Amino acid sequence: MRIISGKYKGRRLVAPKKLPVRPTTDFAKEALFNILNNYYHFSELTVIDLFAGTGNISYEFASRGAVSITSVDGNYGCVQFISKTAKELDFAINAVKSDVFKFLEKVKLEADIIFADPPYDFSDEQFAQLPKLVFENELLGEEGMLIVEHSKHTDLSSLPYFSFSKKYGGSMFSFFEWNQEAS
Repeated sequence: MRIISGKYKGRRLVAPKKLPVRPTTDFAKEALFNILNNYYHFSELTVIDLFAGTGNISYEFASRGAVSITSVDGNYGCVQFISKTAKELDFAINAVKSDVFKFLEKVKLEADIIFADPPYDFSDEQFAQLPKLVFENELLGEEGMLIVEHSKHTDLSSLPYFSFSKKYGGSMFSFFEWNQEAS
């Protein structure tokens, strides 16, 4: 994986092969950050990265100067790798080993951006839980966004707070915001 922009632009990071992950492609990641550039100044952001895996998205936010990043994953190896890499690069990333749904139920953080990259084979009910928990627990700031990465074969547009989606190859990003009426 490669950091696309910011302090460590072009830096390649190699994650252990044994991690159970499907990292966001550089193509999709670059497109996502181009969208976010139109909404935010990265140096002012607090971010929660759910199903963080290798930390690919967390490193991109950190390289661009995000103030605080919490990376959550249920796999101990992933959390270890994120912690080690964050320390090496002096990134403000707090790696947390937790089931994402339990984390969302208990956490008292408020973020500007919450990014979730759950397994593509999630059920519709599992996908629906993400915006439900984020918005019910008021984990996003007023101008915040929840972004869920998923397969192009999954449609999240009927979920409450859905704003828009963008497709890149086999991946899609669905964006959820406060200013969208809850269904």
